[in-house]
Amino acid sequence: MKKVIAFALAMVMCLAAFAGCGSKEVDLKKAMETLNTKYSLSLDSIASADDLNKYYQVKKDDVKQFAAEKNKDTNSPVEVILVEAKDKDAASNVEKALQKRLNSVTNIYTSYDKDNVAMVKACKVTNENNIVTLIIAKDAEKMLETFNESIK
Repeated sequence: MKKVIAFALAMVMCLAAFAGCGSKEVDLKKAMETLNTKYSLSLDSIASADDLNKYYQVKKDDVKQFAAEKNKDTNSPVEVILVEAKDKDAASNVEKALQKRLNSVTNIYTSYDKDNVAMVKACKVTNENNIVTLIIAKDAEKMLETFNESIK
């Protein structure tokens, strides 16, 4: 009986020791720098959580960290929004807000800029491990791959 208890205790200690393994701290600002460098982006930074709320209706209480930039030139829609949410529920809220933004941009460009419609429609919102992204750009798919590689 003592051996069984000792073994069970040893297993619990091993599980506790390895519980934190595999989780890596993500630096979204550094990931944004990687995207800016690789894709020669020259965008305006969204510096505060208040601005993130203003432009994207993302509540600051849902945000652990973020990096966001957008192009002021409305003839060339480029937006890169990277948000690490505080938890799963917050990530769902952020995802809904960014999906609403993507739908809005799609509707805007469908109305008056047929050249950019296909590009915007190819973009998507992603949510993985409480990290929510919205990348609207010609190279959005490649940029998302680069982002995912940079946070591994």
